[in-house]
Amino acid sequence: MDKYEIIVIGGGHAGVEAAAAASRMGVNTLLVTHKKNTIGEMSCNPAIGGIGKSHLAKEVDAMGGLMARAADLAGIHYRVLNSTKGQAVRATRVQTDRDLYRKAIQLFLEQQDNLTILEASVEDLCLKAGKVTGIFTSEGQTIQCNKTILTTGTFLGGVMHVGADKKPGGRVGDPPSIKLAKKLRELPLKVGRLKTGTPPRLDKNSIDWSKLSPQPGDKPTPLLSYAALPEDRPSQVDCYMTRTNPETHKIIKEHLNESPMYSGAIEGVGPRYCPSIEDKVVRFSDRESHQIFAEPEGLDSDLIYPNGISTSLPLKAQERLVRSISGFEGAKIVRPGYAIEYDYFNPTGLNHTLETCCVQGLYFAGQINGTTGYEEAAAQGILAGINAALSVSGKEPLSLGRHEAYTGVLVDDLVSLGTKEPYRMFTSRAEYRLILREDNADMRLTKRCREMGLVADDLWGLFLTKQATAAKELERLRTEKILPNTKEALSLEKETGEKVRSTKTLKEILKRPKVLYKHLPGKPKKILRNVVDEIEATVKYAGYIERQKTDIRKLQKNENTTIPDSLNYKNVTGLSNEVKQKLSEAKPQSVARASRIPGVTPAAISLLMVHIKKEKKRLVG
Repeated sequence: MDKYEIIVIGGGHAGVEAAAAASRMGVNTLLVTHKKNTIGEMSCNPAIGGIGKSHLAKEVDAMGGLMARAADLAGIHYRVLNSTKGQAVRATRVQTDRDLYRKAIQLFLEQQDNLTILEASVEDLCLKAGKVTGIFTSEGQTIQCNKTILTTGTFLGGVMHVGADKKPGGRVGDPPSIKLAKKLRELPLKVGRLKTGTPPRLDKNSIDWSKLSPQPGDKPTPLLSYAALPEDRPSQVDCYMTRTNPETHKIIKEHLNESPMYSGAIEGVGPRYCPSIEDKVVRFSDRESHQIFAEPEGLDSDLIYPNGISTSLPLKAQERLVRSISGFEGAKIVRPGYAIEYDYFNPTGLNHTLETCCVQGLYFAGQINGTTGYEEAAAQGILAGINAALSVSGKEPLSLGRHEAYTGVLVDDLVSLGTKEPYRMFTSRAEYRLILREDNADMRLTKRCREMGLVADDLWGLFLTKQATAAKELERLRTEKILPNTKEALSLEKETGEKVRSTKTLKEILKRPKVLYKHLPGKPKKILRNVVDEIEATVKYAGYIERQKTDIRKLQKNENTTIPDSLNYKNVTGLSNEVKQKLSEAKPQSVARASRIPGVTPAAISLLMVHIKKEKKRLVG
């Protein structure tokens, strides 16, 4: 009988990060997946990043993960979103070659020590005395383990819908996990159904590209990974844009009764922030058109991903709506769009380590926790892998706070609040987003993860260089001065309109809104973009950052105020029955986490703090 320290079930974005992280930390790990050749598959859009999402991808990268590196090895179109806004909300988005991305992920895993990959279907978990001890496969194998990480994506009880047609499936070409879903429903966890969808894929040779607007990538072309090299990136291509129109909307309305979302065939809740085209037409009935981005699935692929028209309408209706769109009049649908409905477990049943509260050694990561998106899955996966490995080694778990990482915001939102719809990350969810920028994920996380054995020498060396370069430059800006009426001052005024009326340090000049680092004299000839971002943010947002640090110190005081597991909220004088019920169900581990539960007011927190202090005094006395 085989035995591994950790078994990871599922080869999607959560699974590969979990397996890679655990094995990097020296723990003997098994990754079990239906098909080896689909490990790292991008089931929907072949893109990584975007608002809020690039922050997660870069945090995974800073912790030594795979996603951003694979994206840069496969990236064929890069854009920096919100580039004219502040650095806290800027986000990098990478359109990738689907095949190159999958191959990069698979190569990383093949080269990883302490990792075994098994092609099998898991049908059940072996549980003894409230603890996971192994798995059972459909081939009759029993494999023992100390920890199991479930990253099942949309496969748990997955059902695919195209119009009135529905069939079991985790995605096109892959069967669902029916028996495992049935077994998991027997656990004392709240189970629900969610829905996601994908657009039809179009033959690029059937599109009239002259009617679409080209959308070139950014120049200079950015990178997503801190360790990526520009020369390793493949050729760059344009994406294109078109729009729906009143005729498109008319066709959709005519066929609404055939949509499984509107006929009642689908019970699961769909993603609020990435709705189907049917939802857009109904919810935004005043709009005459919606954007569609025609995105290539790869350099050698004939498939086009029409981002913006996710649908589960019948095929004939899909053909009508597609061909009503400018440039798509003769478009051939290679594969219809579809919706997929699947099981998820409300994440309030998890600890912040992503270990389930009811089964020791069982971790959940990804869409099983109610999230949507590759990046959200990867962030959960790497955290679950790290914590499972730390637990195996008898070490303290890694729990990232809301002030430390978007990953911390993600997990805290899920565990403290739960979700009734697919959860997507946005910068607006982070209270401390000036500190949690995408340019400084390495400064926040890399040193800590290096100590755990997660960060390889190349990334560590780049981090040390960036840290030293930024410190040296900040010191130069603090001490070097610019005088009025000098060549440097006149050049600065010409470029920015900012006049130097008295002697100023370069740091004081950089604080001005119109002045960027590139406008300053004496810069090193070669300096990395993320170093520049670090310098600009440190100088320009110094006052705001200090204010947020003060808020964080207050937060940490409450985070450090733990709530005893034995506390009976019924005994807390003054709390309403509603608040007592919410606190009893959520079982927050600290006062700070209790304060983030909807309906738990500041007044309720004050009453809770008083009760905890009284209890501590009573126990000491």
